[in-house]
Amino acid sequence: MESLDLRVLSDVLAWKQAGHRVTLVTVVETWGSAPRPPGALLAVRDDGGVSGSVSGGCVEDDLIARIRAGEYAELQRPSMVAYGVTKEEATRFGLPCGGTLRLVQEPVHDVAWIEEVLRQTAAHQLVARTLTLSSGQVALRHAVRGESLQFDGSRLTTFFGPRWRLLLIGAGQLSQCVAQMAQALDYEVLVCEPREEYKAGWSLPGVTHLSGMPDDVVLDIQPDAHTAIIALTHDPKLDDMALMEALNSSAFYVGALGSRRNQQARKQRLAEHFGLTPQALSRLHGPVGLRLGAQTPAEIAVSIVAELVQVKNKGVSDAMVQLSAEADAQTEWRTPACPV
Repeated sequence: MESLDLRVLSDVLAWKQAGHRVTLVTVVETWGSAPRPPGALLAVRDDGGVSGSVSGGCVEDDLIARIRAGEYAELQRPSMVAYGVTKEEATRFGLPCGGTLRLVQEPVHDVAWIEEVLRQTAAHQLVARTLTLSSGQVALRHAVRGESLQFDGSRLTTFFGPRWRLLLIGAGQLSQCVAQMAQALDYEVLVCEPREEYKAGWSLPGVTHLSGMPDDVVLDIQPDAHTAIIALTHDPKLDDMALMEALNSSAFYVGALGSRRNQQARKQRLAEHFGLTPQALSRLHGPVGLRLGAQTPAEIAVSIVAELVQVKNKGVSDAMVQLSAEADAQTEWRTPACPV
């Protein structure tokens, strides 16, 4: 459910609208070590243009060569293809540690499902897509956070989620550093800054600025499990207003700048003046960020974004484990990817 997949779908839509033939390739199973996990997408255009990846290596080159040679020109329905079945092939295709990939390759004929996936994910909804290999038929449904790829040899179900987003309260130097790093991780970055003197100094493009007071802005964006909120003004009048609403929301991460002493005082204020419960206050990450001994704004930003990644990935993992336990499901073939 990474936003990279949504970017691949956006490219496929644009290519089809421009009149290209497009083959969409999905990783469905991995054995040993593989650079990309199940669900990873690659789109290959009829002229060899690509979006996304399935191996980060020679598998893409082989698929491109086959498509350029016209091998898939007559492909009407989805089919299976495997790479790295033998140790020699794994070495040839650049798969580390003798890994093997099993892929579903499908010709994209109808783009209505792509338009619907992009529409629903833009509205911060989770979508499940089921592909029937024998017919190429596609069905969509609402998904639950934590569901994982399912493949039984004839039907493939993959999941698409909304883009991860980060709301920053305050537009100071630290916020700019955090925003830049979050953008590199493909977060949608939102900034709320009621103070005009700080707005004027903002120079980072690609960020959405939201007007209004922090508590109203938090309510307006309707934080979900793909939203993080970090208060960085160091002004209790602004930070506390945002935290008052954020800690009672579904945001997966809520953080605030300040020393341990300041955090204790903040929690006391939030409890006494705004009625926040101990359970809600326990969700507050403060002092915000991992303890890296950071000193400069850039170093502090690294610690904040590192904790953001840690909490996000743990939350996704925990949700998958819980869902799997509830369904009493086992997926013996799934193995973690080896870093490359």
